[in-house]
Amino acid sequence: MTWQVLVHGPLARLDERVSRALVDTVPRPLSELASDLGNVSVALPVLGCAMAYAVWRGRWRAALCAGLAMAAVPLLVIPLKVWTARPGPLEPWAHGYYPSGHTATAMVAYFGAALLVSRRLVPVAAVLTAVTGTGLVLRGYHWPLDVVASLCLGLWILAVSSTCTRRSSSRTPTG
Repeated sequence: MTWQVLVHGPLARLDERVSRALVDTVPRPLSELASDLGNVSVALPVLGCAMAYAVWRGRWRAALCAGLAMAAVPLLVIPLKVWTARPGPLEPWAHGYYPSGHTATAMVAYFGAALLVSRRLVPVAAVLTAVTGTGLVLRGYHWPLDVVASLCLGLWILAVSSTCTRRSSSRTPTG
């Protein structure tokens, strides 16, 4: 995907056509509300509460891994935005839309929170992440590939975080 965005290949051109067909197909207040779920001011408090709960339950290493995963989001997203310099769907003069930081933030925060509190909340995290990405595309804040790339990046961050959590808990002496 990144290569296609960089060279403005056929996948990127298809992405732009699909985006033009989708933008403003729902009322803007609805798509803005959906996209706001990826704001740091919304997603981080959810993760913070889950981290506090995990620490209270004695799972401080899992909470630490979730916090580090969230810290990795801007460390990975910002350089990619600068490198690709992709213009926005509604703001062709502005650059830095690929990948979507809001989508990556939503995914890592909501899935991280779900995994810290209860695996039964994973479907809720999936819905919140999907609603965020969909809102970003429908409002015209991001191209669909921006969102898909962030989902891939978020999945990778969560996999590394999960590995960190499993390794640290396997070293903890039991009983």
